[in-house]
Amino acid sequence: MPPKFASLFGSLLSLLPDDFQPAARSELPSHFFTPEEIGRLHRADADPCTSLDDQTWQDLLLESCEDKLALGSSIFGRQMLHRRLRAGIGDAECASLGARLRGLLADPARLDALDTALRPLRYADTELAGLLFGGEPPQAPSWARLLWTLPVLLLGSLALLATQPLGWMATIAALVPLMALQISYHRRIELWTATLNSLNALLAGSHKLAEFGGPLLAPFVDARGQAARLHKRVGRSLLMRMIPGGEAYLNWFAAYNVRRYWKTMRAVYQARDFLRDACLRTAELEADVALARHLRGLDHWCWVERTPARTLELEGGVHPLMEGPTALSVALDGRGAFISGQNASGKSTFLRMVGLNLVVARAFGFCYAEGARLPAVPVRASMQNEDSLLGGESLYMSELRRARELLDASGAPPGVCLVDEVFRGTNHLESVSAAAAVLETLCDRDLVLVSSHNLVLARLLHGRLEPLRIDTSSGSPVLKPGVLRNPNGIALLATQGFGTQIEDRAAEVARWLSAHLVEPEQQEAPKALAPVT
Repeated sequence: MPPKFASLFGSLLSLLPDDFQPAARSELPSHFFTPEEIGRLHRADADPCTSLDDQTWQDLLLESCEDKLALGSSIFGRQMLHRRLRAGIGDAECASLGARLRGLLADPARLDALDTALRPLRYADTELAGLLFGGEPPQAPSWARLLWTLPVLLLGSLALLATQPLGWMATIAALVPLMALQISYHRRIELWTATLNSLNALLAGSHKLAEFGGPLLAPFVDARGQAARLHKRVGRSLLMRMIPGGEAYLNWFAAYNVRRYWKTMRAVYQARDFLRDACLRTAELEADVALARHLRGLDHWCWVERTPARTLELEGGVHPLMEGPTALSVALDGRGAFISGQNASGKSTFLRMVGLNLVVARAFGFCYAEGARLPAVPVRASMQNEDSLLGGESLYMSELRRARELLDASGAPPGVCLVDEVFRGTNHLESVSAAAAVLETLCDRDLVLVSSHNLVLARLLHGRLEPLRIDTSSGSPVLKPGVLRNPNGIALLATQGFGTQIEDRAAEVARWLSAHLVEPEQQEAPKALAPVT
């Protein structure tokens, strides 16, 4: 192309709406969004009975998993992935998603092309779910209809300034309300401008996707005209883009930005139904592309067959956030599981692995395993209860509060409960008693997997929980039937240099306590532990 025409083409291109220009091929922006912002789309219609609660989300480290899934996605795709993880999807939607993902995985060229077409979404630096799915629009004040009179009054005052000695007083009087408007509306207009930029990024993405064919993208083609018309209504005018600094002068001396603020807000709220559909449609497609991109880089995953609520089969399951994880298998039908194992054998990691795979399977129809048959039910976890100094809550009170929450939620609908080291915050006798009572009730309603060093619970709950132990004798963890028989809590004293005196004394007391539980009247307390009379 001759230089003259190339320069002319560049000038014309610069006059196009910023959001409809081709996305630059340099590194795309990566904006930070808080968990609260990411969760707004989910909270717009969340069902608390079936959605994951906040503690389960934290206990299963799902925020890190979401970060891995959403790598390279905009706020739109990320919000949709979050919504699916928290709420899950139904059987029909899961089957449809599976078909779409298979199609994308089978056509890498199309997947890459869609990924490129979605790039304009990355320029959105504010989330829109709060605007599109929130409450009623703010009402413009009655004086907003009279804003056009301010520049007229200013021009009239300038005429007085040129003809009357005290005309400057009229000019000041005309400037005061204009300056007051800029001061009072500055922050609101700044935030709204960022919102409009994000809306334009959404419209630009929809416009770009309309260029693709196929039934999957037919809705984008149908909406292309309306997207262009809406962009014209909320975008900056051609004249404002052509005059350098012109908009700034109009803002200060004609309240142009305040009038545009109310005008574009009215246009956006009038088109909110269309924008909701566009947001969901685009977010779903970007989430699909992110998932296909994620699966394309994995070796260890499988499609999941959905089962009834109390049936769980996981063959060679792994935790995707671990480096070089060991695959473990578990199969439960009707009864839950009591997981025992030595210290540091991986009981908590195993529960997290099962929980994360259950959540991902319910949300996307695949999981990180060699094979899986899993229920699409809510998952509820109690794994990281701690003292709260600021909240004035002890460990045991924290555990009791969480147990009460699990009992209130259990059975409506049936789900899977994952409990790690239940009731650590009180003495052994009361811990076992309270744990047995709570777990019995939970087992009647939900499928329960619990890990505990209180091995007596395995016998108390034998009819409800299948005893399983994590055996590390071979160097790698293996899940086997039965209850741990050789705990290593005292043996670990040696690894920390406590000395033989403490180690031998601890072993002596442990032998006495074990025998005392079996035949309490026949056992004499070790020396120095007998009661003083």
